[in-house]
Amino acid sequence: MILLKSGEQVPIDCKILWGDVQVNEAIITGESIPVHKVKKDKLIGGSLISDGTAKAQVTAVGKDTVLSGIINMVKQAQGEKPPVQQLADKISAIFIPIVLGIAALTLILSWIVLKDFTPALMRSIAVLVIACPCAMGLATPAAIAVGLGRAAKTGILFRNATSLETFKDIKRVVFDKTGTLTTGKFQIAGINSQIEEAKFKLTSYSLEKYSNHPIAKAITEEWKSKDEIRWKKIEEVKGFGMKAEDNEGNTWWAGSYKIADKLTKDDTHNVYITKNDSLIGWIDVKDEIRPEAKAVINYLHSKNIETILLSGDRLEKCNQLAAELNIDTVIAEQTPEQKLAKITELNAEMPTAMVGDGINDAPALAKATIGISMNDASQIAVQSAHVVLMNNGLKNLPTALGLGKHTYLTIKQNLFWAFAYNIVAIPVAAFGFLTPTFGALIMGLSDVVLAINSVRLFVKKVV
Repeated sequence: MILLKSGEQVPIDCKILWGDVQVNEAIITGESIPVHKVKKDKLIGGSLISDGTAKAQVTAVGKDTVLSGIINMVKQAQGEKPPVQQLADKISAIFIPIVLGIAALTLILSWIVLKDFTPALMRSIAVLVIACPCAMGLATPAAIAVGLGRAAKTGILFRNATSLETFKDIKRVVFDKTGTLTTGKFQIAGINSQIEEAKFKLTSYSLEKYSNHPIAKAITEEWKSKDEIRWKKIEEVKGFGMKAEDNEGNTWWAGSYKIADKLTKDDTHNVYITKNDSLIGWIDVKDEIRPEAKAVINYLHSKNIETILLSGDRLEKCNQLAAELNIDTVIAEQTPEQKLAKITELNAEMPTAMVGDGINDAPALAKATIGISMNDASQIAVQSAHVVLMNNGLKNLPTALGLGKHTYLTIKQNLFWAFAYNIVAIPVAAFGFLTPTFGALIMGLSDVVLAINSVRLFVKKVV
């Protein structure tokens, strides 16, 4: 048996024996509005008690809990990710045998032509020195080191170098909703009132002031007033809302659709206000959109990158957010298992990045071509992601994409220089125009050029 109080986190999967509570399950389901739970309802470990007290019986422990199941899915998704073959390895695998062959051929032909072993050997050594694959080996790590350094300075943490390079292939970005594109805080989205608007707001504020519900707090913060109504009696009825009686004997309600189900068939609004069994109006709330979200979506569209909203939240709320941000596709009401399956399907079509923050996003983050998490996300989401955006840094997503592409471009430039240098220098050494000593000096110059080109990444415009 466990006792759960307001503000506490549910420690493990359990079933309510008595009491009723408002439960925030956003960390598991992505649904931002607290859910009312009563006797015999199940609570998921990791969710948060927003309001109320309940005694519950543990129903699952260890590997049988919902959270443990999600962690196992994360491990499976991570284990299936194939290693990325480095471009430099492919070139080196061909380059080194060819150079050894050219050096041997130079020794044999020079010995035949010059009829002197020592000059022939010097030419062969010069070929080996001038073709020393230092530049080839430095081309990738030099650019990666600078790219990772600039990313960290900007507030972007890459778990490995492969993630930085892989950004070049991303053609689609999938976003979670709550906590990723939104802040998880509520704001009023619209009202409808049958009475004067000022009086409606004052009445709503005066009713909701006495509630601890997150939506009630959003209303009281936005419509705060010194001229509040003094109620003769007011109480909070769990599962319904606030009930009050004024000095004239009128009964007022501010609550969920349950208080207005006999007055209207429209159940799409968040708060209904009634007076003496008559509907006075309703209030809609929405998650506060991150201020940088619109600019990030516009940037992705400018780069011809498809955007998708993948959420566990309700379809109508997801459609509303997608319309405001101009997101291409909406996939709503998804469980963690469904998110994982959808990301697997999208990955098969084209390289896909996933941006999320909740426990329910963790398997999908691990399975995506690149999983991206906020630093204030759940610990499992952060551990599952390949990239972590620090300081609530959704605004850094374009920089991460741009830095990844320009790092890969720098690697290609470095490899081109190293390869072109050898194409020119090896024949010169083979024909005896370079001594091994001078060849070593020239060989070092190529490393300097690569270093300078890589350092440009620190100041280069990537967005």
